Amino acid sequence: MQGDKGKNIIQEVNRSCRTFRNKAKGSAAGRKALSSTELNVKSVFIIAGTREEFANEIKERMERLFQANNLAGVIHDSKHTECYINNTKFKVFPTKRLKDVRGYIDVAYLFIDEGDFDKKEQDELKYVIKSYEEKSKGKIILVSTAGASGGLFETIENDPNSDFKKLFMLVNRGRGKIFDDKFLDEQKEKDPAFYSREYEGRYGYGMGNCFLYEDIETCCALYRPTAVNSSCTVVMGIDPGFGSSNFAISILMLEDSIIKVLYSKEWNKPSYEEMVNLIPRLKMQYRPGKIFVDSANPEFIKSVKSIFNEATDYDRIQKQALHDKVDPVRRMYVVPVSFSTDGKLLLERFQHFVSRHWFSVSQTEHKDLVTQMRMAKFQDNGN
Repeated sequence: MQGDKGKNIIQEVNRSCRTFRNKAKGSAAGRKALSSTELNVKSVFIIAGTREEFANEIKERMERLFQANNLAGVIHDSKHTECYINNTKFKVFPTKRLKDVRGYIDVAYLFIDEGDFDKKEQDELKYVIKSYEEKSKGKIILVSTAGASGGLFETIENDPNSDFKKLFMLVNRGRGKIFDDKFLDEQKEKDPAFYSREYEGRYGYGMGNCFLYEDIETCCALYRPTAVNSSCTVVMGIDPGFGSSNFAISILMLEDSIIKVLYSKEWNKPSYEEMVNLIPRLKMQYRPGKIFVDSANPEFIKSVKSIFNEATDYDRIQKQALHDKVDPVRRMYVVPVSFSTDGKLLLERFQHFVSRHWFSVSQTEHKDLVTQMRMAKFQDNGN
C-alpha cells in the first residue's frame, strides 16, 4: 500500500481479507505519521461506514491500536470522527456524507472502504477522487468486496488505461495459510452465489432474487454455439433505451425444446440512427419471424416498421384485430409489447423456463444478459 509517491492504488479485496484491510486503515499512514515528518500538517481521510456512529467507531479502534502499543501520547485533539497522530490529522467520513469530503487541501491519503456499493454514492465518489487527484496529488486507495456488475470497480478493472494499480486479494491466496479451509468449503456449499461474490470477487453474483444461482449455472452449462435453424422459431426482442437505461437487443431460437440465445447485447446511450440501422442487419443474419419492441418508445417502433414497409398506425391495427377476435401479433411483424402491463407475466414465464432448464445462454458471449439475470430483483408490484 506504500508504493511510489503520488501513485494511485486500487485494491479489489474480498470478505476473506477483511482483517488485513482493517489493520491497513490505521497502520500504513499511521506509521508514517509516527516515523517521519512526511505527513506533517497533512490530512488522512477514511471513508467507511454508513453513519457517523460507525465512522466514529473506526476512529476509536484506530486510537486503541496505538494505546495498545503504549503510544497513547501521540494521539491528541481527539474529537468525534477525527483525531491527530503527532501532526497528522485523521478524519473518518460516513459514506452517506461524501459531499463533506470535498473542499479540503493537503490530503495525503484518501482511503475508501467498500467503494463498490450504492450506485448513487459511486457517482459522487468519482468527483471526490477526481478533485483530490488534481488538488492534493495524494494517494487514493479503494478497497471493496465485489459489488454489482458494471459498477465503479469493474469499470476500473476493465480499463487498461486506468491510473490505478490493481491488486486482487482473493480467497485462494489465503487457502491453506490464514483461512480455515473447512469453513470456506462449507460456505461455498451453503451459498455458492454469495461465496462467488464475497470470496472470489465475481461481480453481481448473489445480488438478485429472481433466478437461483444453480439454475443460471445450469443454463450456462447447457449452451453450445449454434447456427440459425430455418425450421425453428426465431424472435428478436428490443428494449430501446436512449437515456436513463441501456438499449438492449436479444435474439432467441426455440430448438429441441430449449430456448437458445443466439444474440444478446446492451449499449449505453447509443445514437438513434445507429440502432435503427442495426435492426435490418440483424434481421438478415438471424431471420427472426417476429420483432418485439417495448411500446414505451412509439417513435422507434414506427421507425423500425418503416424499414420493413409495415404500416406505422399500429394502434388502429391492434384495435381492428381485437374487434375481429384475432391476436394482434398475427397481423404485425414488428410487435409493440407493454412491459408496464405485461412485465410481471413475462418475468414469470422467463423464470419458469430457467427453473426448468429450458433455456441456454453463454456466460461469455452474452455476458450482459447473464449479469442482468444474476442481479434481477422483484419489485413490490411483482415486476
